[in-house]
Amino acid sequence: MNSLFLKSSIFLLLLLSLARYQPHPSQSDWPEWRGPARDGTSAEKGLPTQWSPKGENLAWKASYGGRSAPIVLGDRLFLQNGVGKGETLQERVMCLNADTGKVLWEHHFNVYMSDVPPHRVGWASPAADPATGNVYAFGVGGTLLGLSNDGKLLWERSLAEDFGIVTTHGGRTVSPVVEGDLVIVSALTAGWGNQARGSQRFMAFDKKTGETVWVSSPGGRPFDTTYAPPIVAAVNGMRLFIDGGGDGSVHALKLQTGEPVWKYEISKRGINTGVVLKGTTAVVSHGEENLDSSEMGLLAAIDATATGNIGKGQIKWSVKGFIGEYSSPVIDGDRLYQIDNGANLYAFDIASGKQLWKLNLGTIQKSSPVLGDGKLYIGTESGKFFILKPGPDRCEILDEHLLGSELAPEAVIGSVAVSRGRVYLVSSDALYCIGKKTTALPPPAESKDSPPPDSPATHLQVVPTELVLKPGASVHFHCRLFDAKGRFLREGRASWSLEQLRGILLENGQFTAAADGAAQAGQVKATVEQLSGMARVRVIPPLPWNENFESLPGDAVPAHWINGAGKFVVRAIEGNKVLVKLADNPFTKRARAYMGPADWSNYTVEADVRATEKRRQMGDAGVIAQRYALILFGNHQKVELESWQPETTRTARVPYAWKPDTWYRLKLQVQNLADGKVRARGKIWPASEAEPSAWSIEKLDPIPNRRGSPGLYADATNEIFFDNLKVRSNQ
Repeated sequence: MNSLFLKSSIFLLLLLSLARYQPHPSQSDWPEWRGPARDGTSAEKGLPTQWSPKGENLAWKASYGGRSAPIVLGDRLFLQNGVGKGETLQERVMCLNADTGKVLWEHHFNVYMSDVPPHRVGWASPAADPATGNVYAFGVGGTLLGLSNDGKLLWERSLAEDFGIVTTHGGRTVSPVVEGDLVIVSALTAGWGNQARGSQRFMAFDKKTGETVWVSSPGGRPFDTTYAPPIVAAVNGMRLFIDGGGDGSVHALKLQTGEPVWKYEISKRGINTGVVLKGTTAVVSHGEENLDSSEMGLLAAIDATATGNIGKGQIKWSVKGFIGEYSSPVIDGDRLYQIDNGANLYAFDIASGKQLWKLNLGTIQKSSPVLGDGKLYIGTESGKFFILKPGPDRCEILDEHLLGSELAPEAVIGSVAVSRGRVYLVSSDALYCIGKKTTALPPPAESKDSPPPDSPATHLQVVPTELVLKPGASVHFHCRLFDAKGRFLREGRASWSLEQLRGILLENGQFTAAADGAAQAGQVKATVEQLSGMARVRVIPPLPWNENFESLPGDAVPAHWINGAGKFVVRAIEGNKVLVKLADNPFTKRARAYMGPADWSNYTVEADVRATEKRRQMGDAGVIAQRYALILFGNHQKVELESWQPETTRTARVPYAWKPDTWYRLKLQVQNLADGKVRARGKIWPASEAEPSAWSIEKLDPIPNRRGSPGLYADATNEIFFDNLKVRSNQ
């Protein structure tokens, strides 16, 4: 009897310990970096008015810093940052106990085939799903992943290889948004087909599987990568996703479908600040040159019920010359607070745009303020952290501390999180929990879901979309109908057809790709009465591949290539067709074109390359396999074997003298080894000569990329040529 009681007690304690770490969605969660309403405000009361980094009113401190904001779900805190150094540097999602600061788990993932410098790793914040407890992260290199509440990898997408995401030295990366069944991100991409043109695209994925649900391209030509935080709001019964883009416009989309509703073109560069709403008034801002004048910066209020392009009639007021490029605003009743680039905090009357007061906090500002319990919590890049009490005509400093020291201040770039009476602050060096050491979990939040009204369908969506299939593989498509306000109605019975695809398509939407081994790229189309929608599909044959470009019609690159069209063409050179990397656009002089699925491994890529020389300038050319690149550098006369170019310590390099207007052969082999490491090695030789037996360069990677798409690399102000491409499985 005692033994049974003991066993039962142990079992009960085990259940209680496991239950402690289960998601507990509540009204006090801070599941995304701008909070539960995505507007930088908290409804909590009793928040701290003072503290000290040395211990006063400090619940705990942990030595994990970063540049992004933390999020909190129940008793768990999540943070995205970098881990390791040099050759071992990776991106990381951390989970800590929100009550103690104890690390519960970490998930590391690589940065690859990216131009992002090491010090900008961990730019975005993760996002948590209150319904499941799952966490989603978007890395600086284009990796989007879903993790369970206990750190298990649910799914992972390489958006660079799947969509042609462009990552730059700026490192700007959006934070995900979780809404309903969707995880939504945006980026500058250049894919295939009608998405080959570079554009700021918004992409929604199924939060359970990672499958693509919709892709929207509402903008014009992009100028920058951006990290503007989106807001989701109901405007006249329509659920809108509102966000700034790299094209200098603010876009409003229907949340569940990605259909554009309105856009406001305001800047000659990308927008990094978030939008806030007061009723149906949206307040937008930026810190670059205005589209309609040479002045820098704008703060404006517009009518969020508009459609199409926002015109003068929908602009309620504007303040030109306000340079708020990084820090997003918050609304406090009838007042709006925003910080400019010089760390000046302003208050504006939200009805008129009239400036009410101004308070200087420092010299440089990136972090956005958070409003809670009548107080503002703000950190600055110079290491100062403030607790302020704003009023109608002035702002009182309640508390002010320098994090770190005068000689080594801890920069604050991300916003704070507010949860269960505490304020969670991340600096470049540390994570601080400000407030009481113990606090209770609030009751769960009530569900706000309600069925949509009976209304006619105006939009048809085919899911999944953006698929990569093997020849002969099958997939079952679904037709989903939405009303004019973007609300899901039902699945529809559709008529199905194929465009530029070969295979068998059944009446129920099941498609089986042709098994002849040929590459394809096209659409599966569904039609219901006057509505139609499409899923985009690429069919990629298995290895081996041999491509000399002679059989390709016209001058187009293979239709299934990512980031190829518009940057590469096929042209006859000396009587033979070759692939040419164009040099007609300075914005696209560097390109990585991907040719296959992102999950391939253990293969070899070979190609002939040739560079031209003009004004003593030669370009760079290379091949890609499994997220490693073998690149000949023309001006520097060397060859490099790399996975992440700006992180130079993980790059192998040797001198190699290669001549212009001469064909050379590049061969890159990548092998997954039994000990968990990866060996990448390459050869380079004049194409007119026999292949040498020895490898020219080799790298053993301790944090390996164990899968990835084959591809080509070029960076040149002059044209680069490729021919006789081969991709084969390793023997």
